[in-house]
Amino acid sequence: MDKVISSAAEAVADIPSGATLTVGGFGLCGIPSVLINALLEAGTTDLEVVSNNAGVDDWGLGLLLTAGRLRRVVASYVGENKEFARQYLSGELEVELTPQGTLAERMRAGGSGIAAFYTRTGVGTQVAEGGLPWKYDSAGNVVKTSPEKPVMVFETRDGEQEFVLEEAIVSDFGLVRAWKGDRHGNLLFRDSARNFNPLAAMAGRVTIAEVEELVEPGEIYPNHVHLPGVYVHRVVPLTPEQAADKRIEKRTVR
Repeated sequence: MDKVISSAAEAVADIPSGATLTVGGFGLCGIPSVLINALLEAGTTDLEVVSNNAGVDDWGLGLLLTAGRLRRVVASYVGENKEFARQYLSGELEVELTPQGTLAERMRAGGSGIAAFYTRTGVGTQVAEGGLPWKYDSAGNVVKTSPEKPVMVFETRDGEQEFVLEEAIVSDFGLVRAWKGDRHGNLLFRDSARNFNPLAAMAGRVTIAEVEELVEPGEIYPNHVHLPGVYVHRVVPLTPEQAADKRIEKRTVR
């Protein structure tokens, strides 16, 4: 089945306002920047985004944020985006902060048909006990907080331990970026750009992948496939210019 879509604009055209998206990337590494720009140009709004972070002020998800297109963000780290902090603290944006490993597992579980799982991470903190501020009003008052989560005791090799219940994440659409992909949607990621991309793809009911290099089926050795095409519904081949347009989050020089 040929899943190639000729343009990013066509690939995201049916993403409605109000949709939930899982988006790959870590910082600015491996983010689906072309698909994000296509969403920006489409005018799609009122989006809930699940991603490790919210980009920076002028790139990645930060572009949608600055344009006022996001209503809710589920992330593990948001420290590089001043506009994010402003919107959150002024009551314009709802934010659910989640431990990084838990966020990864919530997406993996969603793509694996697992409704929820128990983890030690967060036990004895507000992650489990609730009360983390999710939304403020314009006056700076907390108007919505995280709920208390069920905690159970399980026998481990170190004796009885408490574990907190975390629910899986399933999104309406997954947006990811791959190094190579074939027409059947099999994807190969390069080095650290792999990060959250396979998980974000698994969690999406409909997953769209932008690929830096499109190859024919069979050109990717089966044992090298990082994400099988069963999880990918649309493939958008990038131009050489688009593939080369990669931002550096923090430039360090001697």
